[in-house]
Amino acid sequence: MKQKDFIINLIILLGLNLLIKPFWVFGIDAGVQTSVGATQYGAYFAVFNFTFLFNMLLDMGITNFNNRNIACHTHLLTKHLSGILTLKLVLGFAYLILVFILGFIIGYRDFQLKILFWTAINQFLNSFILYLRSNISALFMFKTDSFLSVIDRLIMIVICSILLWGNAIDQPFKIEWFVYSQSFAYVISATIALIIVTNKATELPVHWNWSFARLILRKSLPFAILHLLMSFYNRIDSVMIERILPASIADFETGIYASAFRFLDALVMISYLFSVILLPLFSRMLKEKTNLIPIVKTSFSLLVFFSVTATVILIFFRFPVLELIYKNNITESAWVLQFLIPCIIPISFTYIFGTLLTANGNMKMMNIISFIGILVNVLVNFILIPKLHATGAAIASLSTQSVVATAQLCVIARQLKFSLKSLPWLRSLIYCALLIPTTCLLHAKLTLNPLITLLIAGVCAYGLALVSGLFSVKEVLRLKRERG
Repeated sequence: MKQKDFIINLIILLGLNLLIKPFWVFGIDAGVQTSVGATQYGAYFAVFNFTFLFNMLLDMGITNFNNRNIACHTHLLTKHLSGILTLKLVLGFAYLILVFILGFIIGYRDFQLKILFWTAINQFLNSFILYLRSNISALFMFKTDSFLSVIDRLIMIVICSILLWGNAIDQPFKIEWFVYSQSFAYVISATIALIIVTNKATELPVHWNWSFARLILRKSLPFAILHLLMSFYNRIDSVMIERILPASIADFETGIYASAFRFLDALVMISYLFSVILLPLFSRMLKEKTNLIPIVKTSFSLLVFFSVTATVILIFFRFPVLELIYKNNITESAWVLQFLIPCIIPISFTYIFGTLLTANGNMKMMNIISFIGILVNVLVNFILIPKLHATGAAIASLSTQSVVATAQLCVIARQLKFSLKSLPWLRSLIYCALLIPTTCLLHAKLTLNPLITLLIAGVCAYGLALVSGLFSVKEVLRLKRERG
């Protein structure tokens, strides 16, 4: 894939997701929290992240292994699809039993167990969809995958909008309805994805083959371990808040953390979309021994611009932004947000360099780094949560993501012999040096509508990216001529 094709597919993927998912995160998801309250939403959020911790059993690394493998050997689609579909069903059943037992052991009862069951079902459906999409992206059907990436959220937006604002019900919104709408949307999305994938397979004799299942599990085990470790250091914060703090404040503090985490989750979505294209792309380029530097530099520049800009603008304008979405607990959420939102910078690096290491098969080092991330996260959480509550968890998350990203950069330089000097570090630093005082000045001088102010800040940031050389006008024009 040429650099211009990479950018075109990335624009389509980002464009569709930017049309749908921000409204989902800040309209529907935030609207649900506002409707049910921070305490009830916090209880749901803790259960959701608890089920997320054990996603490894649902997938066992199959999705990433399959994406990388089919991208390099497309003729294996039919053979692997028939065996993996049944394997996913078996893993899903085992996952449901495990999370229900563990949830009961740690003290979940009644309402929590009800939410746990349906949230676990949703995790299985989402994992099933991601596996099906891994085949589609591995076949370089990036436009189709782009549409599939937003179908479930689009359905949920319609359903939840009717329940929240359509006057279709005469009682307060319940968090259970939010979970049920997710289940319905995932079923529809999974059905569509399954039809598309099976049409690409020459035949589909679905059956259980223990020898094949054992082979796939053995090959995907390193990916499974990586998924488990990353899930823990990415999602355990809210669970630890809910378990460590006294019951009188645990759900409330978890809800405050969720209100700030929502912004990070929305931003991570953008960075994650890069990896959707980069993993199969890197895998094939490494197999064909193609020069990686142009694609890595382009991804690096784009994600530096995106992550640094989002971090600086949201820190300076955190109060007006939060007031656009929430009605209560603005001060508490703003305090957590200023520590949590910078996580997007190291996370963005991870979606480039971690993806490159995964594509190259450096799973041992990736797992070691992720294990170190867990140790850092749990240690800092145990120290800071009792003292700083949700803010302590935010600081723990930032510490963890920074350690993981730095370690991955070191491994890239040593094991892949990738020249980090080829990346635009100086231009990135110049951009940061220009952006921070400019944003500070805008924050001090502008008293316009928050949305207009954010738009002005974004336009200024783009201009500074051009001035600093982070974006090259010549490169943009060259790609345009190539496309033409």
